[in-house]
Amino acid sequence: MTADKIIIRGAREHNLKNINVEIPRNRLVTITGLSGSGKSTLAFDTLYAEGQRRYVESLSTYARQFLGQMEKPDVDFIDGLSPAISIEQKTASHNPRSTVGTVTEIYDYLRLLFARVGTPYCHKCGLAITAMTIDQMVDRVMALTERSKIIILAPLVSDQKGTHERTLKQLKKEGYARVRINGVIHGTDDLPQLKKTAKHKLEAVVDRLIVKPGIETRLSDSLELALTLANGVAVVLTLADNQEIFFSERSSCVTCGVSYPEFVPASFSFNSPQGACPKCDGLGTVTEFDPDLIIPNRELSLREGAIAPWAGKDSVQFAEFLDALTSFYNEDIYTPFSKLSTRFQKVLIAGSGKKEIPFYFEKEGRRITYTKKYEGIIPNLKRRYHETDSHQSREEIKQYMNFTSCSGCKGTRLNKASSAVRVGDKTLFEITVMSVEKAEKFFNNLTFTGQKKVIAKGIIDEIKARLGFLTSVGLDYLTLNRSATTLSGGESQRIRLATQIGSKLTGVLYVLDEPSIGLHQRDNKRLLDTLLSLRDMGNSVLVVEHDEETMLTSDHIIDMGPGAGIRGGEVVFSGTPQELLKAKNSLTGDYLSGKKRIKVPTHRRTSHGKNLTITGASTNNLKNIDVSFPLGCFTCVTGVSGSGKSTLVLATLFKLLSNRLYRSRLPAGKHTGVSGLRYLDKVIHIDQSPIGRTPRSNPGTYTGIFTFIREIFAKTPEARAMGYKSGRFSFNVKGGRCEACSGDGIIKIEMHFLADVYVTCDLCKGKRYNRETLAIKYKGKSIADVLDMTANQALTFFSRISSIRTKLETLVDVGLGYVKLGQAGTTLSGGEAQRIKLARELSKKSTGRTIYILDEPTTGLHTDDINRLLSVLNRLVELGNTVVVIEHNLDVIKYADHVIDLGPEGGDKGGEVIGVGTPEEIAQLERSHTGRFLKEVLNK
Repeated sequence: MTADKIIIRGAREHNLKNINVEIPRNRLVTITGLSGSGKSTLAFDTLYAEGQRRYVESLSTYARQFLGQMEKPDVDFIDGLSPAISIEQKTASHNPRSTVGTVTEIYDYLRLLFARVGTPYCHKCGLAITAMTIDQMVDRVMALTERSKIIILAPLVSDQKGTHERTLKQLKKEGYARVRINGVIHGTDDLPQLKKTAKHKLEAVVDRLIVKPGIETRLSDSLELALTLANGVAVVLTLADNQEIFFSERSSCVTCGVSYPEFVPASFSFNSPQGACPKCDGLGTVTEFDPDLIIPNRELSLREGAIAPWAGKDSVQFAEFLDALTSFYNEDIYTPFSKLSTRFQKVLIAGSGKKEIPFYFEKEGRRITYTKKYEGIIPNLKRRYHETDSHQSREEIKQYMNFTSCSGCKGTRLNKASSAVRVGDKTLFEITVMSVEKAEKFFNNLTFTGQKKVIAKGIIDEIKARLGFLTSVGLDYLTLNRSATTLSGGESQRIRLATQIGSKLTGVLYVLDEPSIGLHQRDNKRLLDTLLSLRDMGNSVLVVEHDEETMLTSDHIIDMGPGAGIRGGEVVFSGTPQELLKAKNSLTGDYLSGKKRIKVPTHRRTSHGKNLTITGASTNNLKNIDVSFPLGCFTCVTGVSGSGKSTLVLATLFKLLSNRLYRSRLPAGKHTGVSGLRYLDKVIHIDQSPIGRTPRSNPGTYTGIFTFIREIFAKTPEARAMGYKSGRFSFNVKGGRCEACSGDGIIKIEMHFLADVYVTCDLCKGKRYNRETLAIKYKGKSIADVLDMTANQALTFFSRISSIRTKLETLVDVGLGYVKLGQAGTTLSGGEAQRIKLARELSKKSTGRTIYILDEPTTGLHTDDINRLLSVLNRLVELGNTVVVIEHNLDVIKYADHVIDLGPEGGDKGGEVIGVGTPEEIAQLERSHTGRFLKEVLNK
């Protein structure tokens, strides 16, 4: 094997044009190029796929069936390849139980630390729990009501599967006449047959007593026997109220009598019955009816439908009910809900209690009055939810429910005993709600003495190392209890990167997909230091990246191109960053050297007094801020990672506008007010989620182009003669499609322990349609031929049909001229999916009163693609619309009319407005991290 380089010969996967390339091993190598030029194909679909496939093939066929094996890439020869690990841009988990702490394994070490050196405290009185002596136990029992009947038990088996025959035989042999099994007392001569697969609880009956003076000696002997039998634990059962008093030689509260069992690591796991809160099963939240979902817009009146469950009711009887209810409380049916009295708001939501209200109804011209209690919206919904047998009704009611903090554990997820254990002066929950930065300081200052010091040292070293890795990749603002489902793709990727640093593997090929996404320029240096440390351990680090600083720091650069799609797939340049700056045919080199650049606009637009203002935004880490978004402008929201950008723009602004403009029921972030809504009629959020979850979704169907194309084919003389309608040319319905593959063009064959194989359909040869449909031609092309055209080719082909031409022009304008109309939506990158959505919006008629919201639209885009994207966004603003973008890319920020900079740091130290104004004004702010980097860019 070649020691110093990975040699690739004849790579033809996707759009790669039979390329040959050599990649130096044990170096930081950046693959760059235009979107769609073949970067990911070379890095992931060729190198990583082959590295992973070779490793999996070394395993047994039995092991391989449990692993997702990748298909062999279309390449002649790869030499010098190491085992490969891919760290891609994707959300870490969809499991609500998965947190930053569990993903990084820090929580596992915390559980071990608390189980071994934690100090239990009484959850009732808050005093430290100490070991009880026999005398203290006797005193506790003698304090019971005189003549109370008690049974002394020795717990032997707790929630363990099995028949436990040996334990029961030993008890009988030692002379014990009774045993309590699963709460029921049995004689040892007449024991039930226990199920092997069920969990059982076994306790030996040591003695039965009546509390009275003079039993102290016998009680002491019985307790001592129970403690010996059950390894330091005993239970006293009071028969009058069936209450159990738990005694332990190790841990018991003298004041309250609260005793805890011996703590093990599982006692601190919210995924285990031993540690989880019994009310919420360790989720920390329960579903309850949410007043904010029931009343999404408090500016509406009752008559206008402020209460969502009542919004569709317009009968005479309901109007009479509403009139009677408001009249009784001297309220007006036309008053906005927010201006109704607090007392009446509570009555509407919770009911009138014991108070009966006079209601009436009209019958045969007479008013009939009756009195009854008003149930209240939430009690009514609760009752209907539990009483209905209709799945549809239950789902309709469910839309008014939301997750709220569990009242049993107050969101800690753990039971009372585990929640009360402390290390230092902190409970486990108090540590997990700390940011990584604060947790690091806590463990650096944590000290132990004696035996605990020896036990804790190794555990704490592991915790501190992992916290350090998270800090090194710029995630020091995250809290350990942050749900993994709320992490961005970039954050998830950097968490996995931090985990890999901790594993300290060598001789591995790491393939990363744009690790700088979602990272502020300030934190970029820390990320690069991390990648360099991975390299210095003896690994090859391959990064697909567009970031200028990453490219200039790397040891080697491969530039793909020269264009995108069918015009890409070639190696334009391969060499050092210094050589790239002098390269003649490289678009990347031109932008790096300054020959080409995104120009700063000559003038900045202003809102002319029209602003959308949110006051008192306080969700997550936002510190009760007031923010104004100028309308008719291009606004960029910036700030370091974790400063509150997404919370402000997506969780508050977008959801608030959706509720007000569309009457949706999205739970918007906390705020005290909003103004300027009268200037807007639409809000559109363009994110990077796929345009479809199945291969049937494609750019043609998503943008609506395919509808017009099908109508054109239906109007051809041949189609009209056959009586074909436009539905005949859809591959989603029976009639015109190939039934052998159901219009997919491919057939999936499961290969058990090998990768699933997708083969082209033998009947239609991948064309998706049957022979009769394919026989219909327009200008010599069948419907399948049109789907196989790129947007550029289709634009020329349909140049005379305005309805199709307009939509195709928008696809080309956003830089997607290389994408085929029939390309499966699942194969598009996040950046491509976002630009297709943008193209669809561009092709619609604009009212000039729309606000577009985009979250990091530069993801996956080359500088040249960003230049093109900015011209498209500029066009939207020129039509009078408003564009709000969350972005770290300095080229986008310098192009904006208005910048809102949040910070100054991430997490608890963020959530403030550092500055607002033009990019030039932000660049002058000393407190702004964004301003510091922006100043350098503007000075260039």
